[in-house]
This record gives sequence, C-alpha cells and structure tokens, in this order.
Amino acid sequence: MAEKGISQYKLIKSGVDNRTLDSLKNNRNITMNTLAKICKIINCTPNDVVRFK
Repeated sequence: MAEKGISQYKLIKSGVDNRTLDSLKNNRNITMNTLAKICKIINCTPNDVVRFK
C-alpha cells in the first residue's frame, strides 16, 4: 500500500471495512472476494499480497 500511495482511508472509502483491515493487520483470514477487491484498488495481483508458508 505504501509503495502505491494507498491509505487505509482510501480502502475504507473503496468498500473495504474496518473489520477486514483489522484481520489483515493481525494475519487473520479474509475472503477471496475481499482479496480481489483490495488487489483491484491497489492495482496488484494476489501474489503481491499473499505469501504461503
């Protein structure tokens, strides 16, 4: 987000709710639809956001 200049406020205004942002910050699960929405807002791919261990 920092690299693209996207703030949490912009995500919220684009339809991502606070609960989802909290889940992301705390490494909890989100839905694939939410991931797709975030990727569209940030203009990236899921590979840029998700890392499998």
